[in-house]
This record gives sequence, structure tokens and C-alpha cells, in this order.
Amino acid sequence: MSEARAGEAGSVEDPVGYFLEDLTYHGKTERTRDAYERVLRSAEAFLAERGTTLADATRRDCMAWVHQLRGEYADSTVASYASYLHRFYGYMVEVGTFDRNPMALVTDEMDETIDTDPARREIDLPRMRAFVAGLEHPLERAVIVTLLKTGIRVGECCNLDLRDCSLTNPEVREAYEVAPRGGLDGRSDSIYVPSVPSRGERYNGEERTASNKRKRDTVVPIDDELASVLTAWLAVRPDARSPAEPLFCSTKDEWGARLTPKMVRSFVTDHAREAGWYRAGGGAEENVTPHYFRHFFTTHLRDRTGDRGVVKYLRGDVAQDVIDTYTHNWGDRVRSVYETNIYSLLE
Repeated sequence: MSEARAGEAGSVEDPVGYFLEDLTYHGKTERTRDAYERVLRSAEAFLAERGTTLADATRRDCMAWVHQLRGEYADSTVASYASYLHRFYGYMVEVGTFDRNPMALVTDEMDETIDTDPARREIDLPRMRAFVAGLEHPLERAVIVTLLKTGIRVGECCNLDLRDCSLTNPEVREAYEVAPRGGLDGRSDSIYVPSVPSRGERYNGEERTASNKRKRDTVVPIDDELASVLTAWLAVRPDARSPAEPLFCSTKDEWGARLTPKMVRSFVTDHAREAGWYRAGGGAEENVTPHYFRHFFTTHLRDRTGDRGVVKYLRGDVAQDVIDTYTHNWGDRVRSVYETNIYSLLE
């Protein structure tokens, strides 16, 4: 947001329209903008009935709006809608359009939690193996198997550099002179997923188009199947445009450019549609997207291991005490549990 736009506070007649316009500039999807507009216009209308506006609403006005939602929606939906209004206010304060966020204390006091893992399509291993078997392009096969085998997010996958991947295959080591990062010392056949890359910031010499969202840096084992598809991909990987040497590069119009989440979503959607797992307008409970593979990984590995701690470590969303335990016992705990229980995807 430029200082010039931030100074437009006095001229904003439609705060919701202003916010939605900025969502467009920030690259949010039409579906996301529509969801925000629906919720924010509803809040605007509710406040108008109370004789106030979004700009002048108090904490009690916002509490009344949330209370009204509780009579119509499930707890997780109430929490989601409240978070939309909270983000709206937070952004408008940041750019100087509003001077306060009346939702800040309201959301802190709410008991509801957002349902981040709604009921989803259930796909068993045989059908997922058949899906993977139909992936012929080495890049698409490598990316999808990486998502399925590691549970990392699509942005984290796109942010991986060659230095984040340690493979013992001698042919790979000879073809690429990029040494694995220090965090992979003594951890062969592993992927290092850092927590720090953020969209718009320079990391390893390159401005990133996606953010990593995990709480802590994580090292995820690479099993024989993942090693084989990564090796096959690296054998045909084009020379990268970036000195950061991204692990996954485009092989289409943006030849050699770092793969982006948008590119991944595009080919995942194509394959999911062919499998009957994607419908335009379908929600998270119906459509298979890159994030679905994280759900698949979590569900199947947790059921196989019965060890939520290891799965949470691999997902990168654990507390410091768990990180300490599993980092210090890498060889005889995380890797052994993972290798014993990770499912087979290649037929």
C-alpha cells in the first residue's frame, strides 16, 4: 500500500468497496473477494439498522453483530465471519482509513474457533495410487507426490530450493553442484522446510511470490518413492532463471521460472477434474486441490502411526517443546516412525 493511497482516508465513501479493490490488487481470487463482500455487506447492513456505520461502530456494535450470527450459523462459520470483519478493520487501520479496530477485543473474547479442516472428500489409498499412476509429466508427478508424501503446503513446496533437498543418489549430486543447507547436515534423503520465506520478501537472493506458514523450520524424510520421482524430475529440470536454484521450475510459458502456487493449482485442478474430484463452484468438502493432499497426508499418517506428535512435527505446527523432543531424536524417532508408516503411492 503506497503512502498516497494511505492518505485517502477522508475521501473513502465506500470502505467495503475500497477494501475489496485492494484485495484485487493483492491478487486474491474472485471467490475470496465474493466471500468477503457477502460478509462485510451483511455487517454494514446490520450496523445501519443500529444507526451507525462501519467507520463509527463500537465494540458493543460488533458484539451485537456476532451475537446475531450465532442464531443463524454454526460456531465455526461465526468464527470465520468474525475473522473477515476483524481483518477488514485491521487493514483499514493499517492504511489510515479507520483509526481503530473495534473487532480486536471481540475476537479475542470469542469462544468459537474456525474450522480449518472441514469435512472433505474421502479418497482411499488404491484410488490415490491410481491417480498418481496417471501423472505422466515428471514435474507434475514430482510436485504432487511431494505434497502427498510430506504434507507441506503448496506455497512451501514452491519455495523449496535445491539446497533444501538432500538426496544421496550420486547422479543427482554430480549433476547439481548446489550443496545442501547446514540444517541437513547428517540428514540424507530429507527435505528442509523453513518457516521464514514470505511473499514479497527476498530470500536466498530471490523475491518470493508465496509465504511459508509453518511455526518452525522442519526436516521431513524422503522415502524411496519420493526419491525416485524427484530424481526423475531433476534429470529433466530446465536451467533455473533464479540464482536461488528453485527445486521446481516451470516447463511451459515461463520456462525455467520458479513454480508458483497458481501454476500448481492449475495442473492439480486439471487432473482432479479428469478424476471426477473437482467441480467448478464446489467447496473444500468436494474439490481436490493442492491443500487436499495435506489433509490426505495428515489423516492417513496419523491413523497409521497413532502418534499425533510426530505428524504435528512433520506438518510444522507444533509447540517448542515438541520441536525440541523430535529434533533431538531425529534419527531414532521421526525418521523411523515416518519410514515405518508412510504409505506407498507408486504401483
